[in-house]
Amino acid sequence: MPALDVAGEFETIERLLRPLAHPEWGRGLADDVAVLPSRQGYDLVLTKDAIVEGVHFLPDDPLDTVARKLLRVNLSDLAAKGAESFGYLLACFWSERCGWPEREAFAAGLAEDQARFGVFLLGGDTVKTPGPATFSLTALGWVPTGAAVSRAGAQAGDLVFVTGAIGDGLLGLKAARGELSLEPERLAALADHYRTPTPRVDFADVVRDFATASVDVSDGLAADLAHVAEASGVGVSLNLNVLPLSAAAQAWFADRVDPQLSLEDLASGGDDYEIAFTAHPRHEETLRREAERRLLRLTRIGEVTAGSGLTVTYDGLPIVMAHGGWTHG
Repeated sequence: MPALDVAGEFETIERLLRPLAHPEWGRGLADDVAVLPSRQGYDLVLTKDAIVEGVHFLPDDPLDTVARKLLRVNLSDLAAKGAESFGYLLACFWSERCGWPEREAFAAGLAEDQARFGVFLLGGDTVKTPGPATFSLTALGWVPTGAAVSRAGAQAGDLVFVTGAIGDGLLGLKAARGELSLEPERLAALADHYRTPTPRVDFADVVRDFATASVDVSDGLAADLAHVAEASGVGVSLNLNVLPLSAAAQAWFADRVDPQLSLEDLASGGDDYEIAFTAHPRHEETLRREAERRLLRLTRIGEVTAGSGLTVTYDGLPIVMAHGGWTHG
């Protein structure tokens, strides 16, 4: 793999990345590997996501927010499995625009969120590319043996829930591009969500204890629920009438001519990084209490049936959505 010029690569590691390393397992980033001790009674859970300039973030996005988004979208995957995150591996493909100040900003963003979420850098690689800036991160977490929640456990009769609000990822991208006409504070809230979504790590233990199936909402709520239906071999219904919207999304929605199509857009936009999950009805009150204790919004948005695939309804009638969500090439 082609490397940066030697001075640039090692200066980046020494000055920017080594301070982020795990104090023991990362070996000071002075080795080619990280060494992790086993944890008796736990499974190691791993996830990996990459983000590309012009695809997952805008060319003029500050690199501190790019770094924070990269870490957060991976932590969201771990949270949806009920895992406790502790570390990550990082690969940086620096483009021509990534000079020293941009790299400093990237490392500062990681440092800020490492402190917030209690994780450390374990190792990785840095290279220079003539193409767009690209960053890849592998996050690692622990979960008690056999307790990691999958997409495949939903059962007929379960209820479907989602944390937080849906649609701010789509609207946040539009806000960041200057494509929305809303009050400045609403635009700022939406753009901030797009650039630095909040992974629901504080809800991971609740998901682990009560969810029968779970997925983080990255490709779009409808698409991700369809993944659960397919993996579990069941039907999943989604009621658009109860789709939870933020105050900014409600302000946008109030001006829409066709409410149904607008809700379809929000349910398929992606980049929300909430947790959608299924659970037995007997746990609903407990789930609501746990969400309230964490000051987290929780909405029942549907149910699991004995059928197959995803059914979307609006005003009690089934509809066919034109676009289910984001697909990766």
